[in-house]
Amino acid sequence: MKEGWEYKKLGVVTKQIRGVSYKPTDLSSNLIDKYVTLLRANNIQDTITFDDVQYVDRRKVNDKQYLKSGDILICASSGSKNLVGKAAQCKAALDACFGAFCKVVRPININNQYVGHFFQSNIYKKQIFEKARGANINNIKNEDLDNILIPVPPLPIQKQIVSHLDKLNEILDKLRDTLNVLDKAEQAIFYDMFGDPVENEKGWEIKKVKDIATVVGGSTPKTNVEEYWNGDLNWITPAELVGSMYLNDSVRKITNKAVQKTNLTLLPVGTVILSSRAPIGKIAISNIPTYCNQGFKNIICSSYISNIYVYAYLKCRVDYLISLGRGATFKEISKTIVENIPIPLPPLSLQQTFAARITTIEAQKQKLTTSIAKFQEMLDGAMDNYFSD
Repeated sequence: MKEGWEYKKLGVVTKQIRGVSYKPTDLSSNLIDKYVTLLRANNIQDTITFDDVQYVDRRKVNDKQYLKSGDILICASSGSKNLVGKAAQCKAALDACFGAFCKVVRPININNQYVGHFFQSNIYKKQIFEKARGANINNIKNEDLDNILIPVPPLPIQKQIVSHLDKLNEILDKLRDTLNVLDKAEQAIFYDMFGDPVENEKGWEIKKVKDIATVVGGSTPKTNVEEYWNGDLNWITPAELVGSMYLNDSVRKITNKAVQKTNLTLLPVGTVILSSRAPIGKIAISNIPTYCNQGFKNIICSSYISNIYVYAYLKCRVDYLISLGRGATFKEISKTIVENIPIPLPPLSLQQTFAARITTIEAQKQKLTTSIAKFQEMLDGAMDNYFSD
């Protein structure tokens, strides 16, 4: 324990506020007179968001249930134990309340921003996960939160810690904002050069994917056969597509024997990787030769179409791809469906000009991504240092 610090239970330095109980008849999908915004678990992201909100009759809300500056909104009950305990801090008082599956932790006699940072730390997440894991149902009881231990330094040190963590978060926010600007620039360049991909107002010739590429799926070697795994051949799953344009490595490796027994097809460098289920529409370009599991329908482009153009076109049509999903248990797009996706075919020279511009932007994005990872590591390390023994 750091000198002058002490551990306290959250129940000593915070108080809990229960969420609003209501009937379906008390809700509205639109903000009407005498109703107020109702936040739910889906509104708890890295920050509090206002996407997909409901509105509830104010008569169901007591004064304590309105969000105040410094309040920490927590998912207290969910069908997924991974979501239970997820938290975000309210930066200013809001004319909004929160539903019964959530609760608020309101700091008292402690710097509220310090507590807000604690709720984003691995130390908190580990404690809350252990409590959720042991529950018969996926919820956090009042005593679960009250008994969580938080290190409490003297108030001046709390303020210093908040200042340091705020600066790191501010840098990360600026880097992510810049990355978002570059993402939008890529889409703007696509629309400028090729027009709306749905309307095809420039009148490009329409081809089906099967006319300009080969569609290849994948499979999973038997997981209980040791000699199929930990080899030197790349093998990917949809979880490895994390938003970057290029796929540069695989988490798991397989052996030649796995390839032979499972009859897998090698995806060459430059293949457009497309997830076909769980979820549909994650897209990347492979920078490595790789095999894949059954969650993909990948596109190996012919010599007269740019893989970067195909990648960008599909990125603009993710909602369309999702709409093509078929199946009762889970939605999936089949090889035949992908083969018959229509795609406008601009002149190859124009596609190549586009690819060159996107490649330049992607190089900038890669530098930003590296910086984001560096500062995220610094932030995580700082919080581990502040909130652990």
